[in-house]
Amino acid sequence: MYAIVEINGQQFKVEQGKKLFVHHIKDVEAGKTVEFDKVLLVDKEGAIIVGAPTVDGAKVVVEVVNPLVKGDKVIVFKMKRRKDSRKKNGHRAQFTEVEVKQVIA
Repeated sequence: MYAIVEINGQQFKVEQGKKLFVHHIKDVEAGKTVEFDKVLLVDKEGAIIVGAPTVDGAKVVVEVVNPLVKGDKVIVFKMKRRKDSRKKNGHRAQFTEVEVKQVIA
């Protein structure tokens, strides 16, 4: 059984026991459970239920493993040739690591 759920504007395929890195969720602590009810699709052993836009009564329960994980550094480098114009910038995205405990549909 799996489901497609929307978490912080992104869609994820979730199954029980799977670990995910989602965009940073504010005000959560390690070990706490969080419920997401924007379930877009549920597959129960071959029977697919598609929501319009969401599946009624379906939710995904996850446990926060690590509330703040920094992603890899992304370098942004802009240059215009022959103009002595260079700009170097970078950032590290922040994620929250969660583990799917239950898919309720």
